Amino acid sequence: MEVIRGFYNLKDRHRGCAVTIGNFDGVHHGHQLLISHLVAKGQELGVPTMLITFEPTPREFFQGEQVPARLTRLREKIFWLEKTGLDYLLCFPFNERTRTQTAEWVCEEFLHRSLAVRYVVVGDDFHFGADRRGNYTMLEEAGERFGFDVSHLGTLTFEHERVSSTRVREALAAGDFDLAEKLLGRPYAITGRVVYGRQLGRQLGVPTANIRLQRYRAALEGVYAVTIDGLDKPYEGIANIGVRPTVDGKEPLLEVHLFNFEGDIYGRLLSVTFCRKLRDERAFESIEALEKQIHQDIDEARTWFSEARQ
Repeated sequence: MEVIRGFYNLKDRHRGCAVTIGNFDGVHHGHQLLISHLVAKGQELGVPTMLITFEPTPREFFQGEQVPARLTRLREKIFWLEKTGLDYLLCFPFNERTRTQTAEWVCEEFLHRSLAVRYVVVGDDFHFGADRRGNYTMLEEAGERFGFDVSHLGTLTFEHERVSSTRVREALAAGDFDLAEKLLGRPYAITGRVVYGRQLGRQLGVPTANIRLQRYRAALEGVYAVTIDGLDKPYEGIANIGVRPTVDGKEPLLEVHLFNFEGDIYGRLLSVTFCRKLRDERAFESIEALEKQIHQDIDEARTWFSEARQ
């Protein structure tokens, strides 16, 4: 899958595609169904396929830190989209210029003149253009006018409810990792590179790998039993997601302690899979109280992993 960053990196070979547009946060089962349809349609028409998305997302642009939690940052989204058979991922910066482009401009100048699209498929809640004026009916009318086919997929449901990024966030917030896995088609994980921290965990005898979340808000908060991939073998451990109020932390961070591991992993790309919530993050009256709780968390996680393996 070729990643195209921005309008001015479009080439002639990117024209004439079968296309879909959206945020695709989480790349969940509903997204996967739509993309599978797109890939099949591209094969039927004998044309490449293209997914168009935005970074930051429109809601992040408008709402900033008040935006709903993000399931996947761009790197993670690219990783999962690469597995779908797409040919191209076109990623646009969402900024003031993007915000003001009208729905008519999207249809005529972008989809028709710039991309010469052959086919467009969208989800059931699709809107586009300034003030979200564009909808499926407008897109369908544009297709008739400019000669490209348009369709949309109905809602995918699981247990009588819509599969959506919102529902995945709700499942994660409730600690229901089984439901989140069923909606996503895989266990929920966060991927990132290990960066230098304040070394507090090492001082407490519990060294941690620190991973920046690189999103306004994470979908999880608290302490979890986790598994970690990206090293010589998978490891079990515990992870804290939050601002570390006991030590006056400010930036949300993912801190991971790996069981039975020693070594320098700064700069390594790790994937942290969340298995069970142990507790909420909270402030402690002292570093000693925090240290005691961390060791209790470790004991609880080790017990849970041991029972889960039986």
